[in-house]
Amino acid sequence: MPYTPFTITPLTSHGTGAEICGLDLSRPHEPDLREALNQAFSRYHVLVFRDQKLSPRAFAHAAENFGEIMPQAIKGHGAREHPDVFELRPMPVAPGEYRAPGGDGFHTDHSFDVCPPKATALHPVILPSAGGDTQFCNVHLAYDELPDAMKNRIDRLQAVHTYYSRNAAYKVRTLDAASLAVLSPPAIHPLAPVHPENSRRYLYISQSRLESIVGLDDAQTVQLVKELMAHATQPKFEYRHVWRHGDMVIWDNRSVLHKANGDYDMREGEGRLMYRLMLKGPVPLASRQ
Repeated sequence: MPYTPFTITPLTSHGTGAEICGLDLSRPHEPDLREALNQAFSRYHVLVFRDQKLSPRAFAHAAENFGEIMPQAIKGHGAREHPDVFELRPMPVAPGEYRAPGGDGFHTDHSFDVCPPKATALHPVILPSAGGDTQFCNVHLAYDELPDAMKNRIDRLQAVHTYYSRNAAYKVRTLDAASLAVLSPPAIHPLAPVHPENSRRYLYISQSRLESIVGLDDAQTVQLVKELMAHATQPKFEYRHVWRHGDMVIWDNRSVLHKANGDYDMREGEGRLMYRLMLKGPVPLASRQ
């Protein structure tokens, strides 16, 4: 049986992001459809599905078209219907004051894991009346445009990633005992790994988690990461997503950096609640196999 037809529309001129319409992701899907979706995911790195209405269980089912769900390391914030669907909302920092999650700028999720997630997906439950966009920057393109001397330098380097990095620009969420019990120890990853599915190198940098670069001192680490982040987050590599009710967005956690904008009213009744989940990924590769 042929799979349900859908339309796919690129969202940028540089191949980062595509809009998909005409699918109900809450329904079971044929293998041919899953294959077509994964081909689109590999090509565009960020997929935006429109007009979805997904419970936590249906959201998880939709994401499983792209891989196996990764258990949440931070406990106590899972949806009642599905504990591995994280309820992402502004975090209280003082009475009546909130901070948006992801406030450390562009990053990649859970780089402190030995096997970081392949992908992250979001589905909005509550959206603010304005603001709260998510930005994505293509780190394949960013790597490709580096000078050869910089490529030769970073291809050999490894970085230490940890949950509580001293380089984070803000205080990260404090973990309770249950979360600490399953937290990975610091992980060492290549600074420019090779993507296991498209064999392209990408920049694997995350200021909120990158603690040090092996063989460099602290000042050298900070300077190199600052230089690479400035290069990777240029507007020419970016797709900026303006959220609509009914969106489900899934992105390749290796191919793009992302940034959640906290430029919205976070008071009660005007906040932002998203379902979030991640998919299991392999150990980042230092070279082509």
